[in-house]
Amino acid sequence: MDIVSVGTANIDFILKVPSFVEPDTEMNIEKLHLSPGGSALNFAVHATRNGLKTGIIAKVGLDYFGDIIYNRLKDEGVDIKGLSRTTGSTGMAFISVDGTGRRSIYSFIGANKELKIGKREIEYISRADFTHLGGTYLEIAFPVAEHANLLSFAPGALLAAYGVSTLRPILQNTDVLFLNEHELKLLTGKSPKEGINLLINEGIPLIVITRGSKGAEVYTEKDVVKYKVKEVEALDTTGAGDAFAAGFIASWTKGESLNSCLKRAHECALKNLKKLGAI
Repeated sequence: MDIVSVGTANIDFILKVPSFVEPDTEMNIEKLHLSPGGSALNFAVHATRNGLKTGIIAKVGLDYFGDIIYNRLKDEGVDIKGLSRTTGSTGMAFISVDGTGRRSIYSFIGANKELKIGKREIEYISRADFTHLGGTYLEIAFPVAEHANLLSFAPGALLAAYGVSTLRPILQNTDVLFLNEHELKLLTGKSPKEGINLLINEGIPLIVITRGSKGAEVYTEKDVVKYKVKEVEALDTTGAGDAFAAGFIASWTKGESLNSCLKRAHECALKNLKKLGAI
């Protein structure tokens, strides 16, 4: 196994709306799109599409939506030996997307909260060359980081908000860290430059900062690589960060240059921006 993706798996209900609804008002939905989503699922699917042998550790319900996720992962070629199921309901996300591609999200955790990292999951992680840890819970993140051979970490706002001191055991085992500008601020509590220096001093070898339409940057102890992009009109930004990370890691694991990694990452993200849904 090249890589295992660990985190959440949901059914996303994506609502294309003219603008976000105000309290005590009603808004017409222009388009409704239902699709599997969640950090672990998104990354796993995109990593597989980028040629990596990919597995997933996540939890879904023994329900209709769980069946959709299970079958879609099989169809995409993702190894599902690490996907577990429960009598509880599959997690869901209700995502409103306005005319500019901005999102407003309501999440139902569902089966995701029942995910545990036990002996079976640890063995699965240990057999993989690489592990990707997306936005999840501390109880999941700590053992995953401890047992991963190589680790990429995309904490999202949920985990980044805990700060460096709490996440230090995970960060010390992280080989590639993915953050956007907001998450960088949440994680470090400092300005972008000071925050990046702090993370480099923590010993993280590779830090990738995504800046939306401004492109992305990679920081190492010795180098800074910046990649500029042309601004595009986004239909939906859901899952773009996961697609970006999958593209980057697919190139990085093949030993390609950091500039090539960023180029491929942006190409993957761009495809996502042009359609509704994360995959």
